[in-house]
Amino acid sequence: MAKAWLSLGANIGDPSAQLAEAISRLDAHPDITVVAQSQVIRTKAWGKTDQPDFANMAAAVETALEPIDLLHVALDIERDMGRVRHEVWGPRLIDIDIIAYERVEMQTGRLTLPHPFAHQRDFVLVPLREIAPDVAAWIEGRG
Repeated sequence: MAKAWLSLGANIGDPSAQLAEAISRLDAHPDITVVAQSQVIRTKAWGKTDQPDFANMAAAVETALEPIDLLHVALDIERDMGRVRHEVWGPRLIDIDIIAYERVEMQTGRLTLPHPFAHQRDFVLVPLREIAPDVAAWIEGRG
């Protein structure tokens, strides 16, 4: 099993409930086990700032899935929960990003690991430091 770290966020609907549902859906997948999750933090919107504040958290998972397959599961969960992608960095019911997968470094048209902007985003790093300070330090050192 590989270990991966995810960042989850939401800012419309009931963000705390949506984060909990996303964690539950991830953990219910036969090839994913959620092994740690951070507290939920509230942050101002990043990138596109004229929208409600976000609820953000991090989760560590163990998975039998390869990185791209884990991405597809995350995207399926987002879609099944009602996420519609209208605009970059816009409001969302749920967002699930893969921040790191083991110490894999890769760049494809669909997925870049570690996440290319994670080192710039406190809403990713603060929750990640809570559950995986070594991974957060590795990501910050790459910035």
